[in-house]
Amino acid sequence: MVNMVPEGVEWTSFAIGRNQLPWVAQSVLLGGHVRVGLEDNLYLRKGVKATNAQLTAEVSRIVDSLGRKVASPNEAREMLGLEVH
Repeated sequence: MVNMVPEGVEWTSFAIGRNQLPWVAQSVLLGGHVRVGLEDNLYLRKGVKATNAQLTAEVSRIVDSLGRKVASPNEAREMLGLEVH
């Protein structure tokens, strides 16, 4: 489906449950963005309940390890053409 996205479009993908963190890597490798949160996944790993802060830290680690940079809120707003605060 990524091949069907028009050139220059910002896109995001996500997965729920145990697939959330592996999918972060897949989305980044395909050139997309990611989102993460307890609304989609309650666990950091099998049997270990997570907080949003822990999930965000883990996603940041994954993104960094793949050579990409996590956007600040203002950078994300700029990418999406929203008003920057």
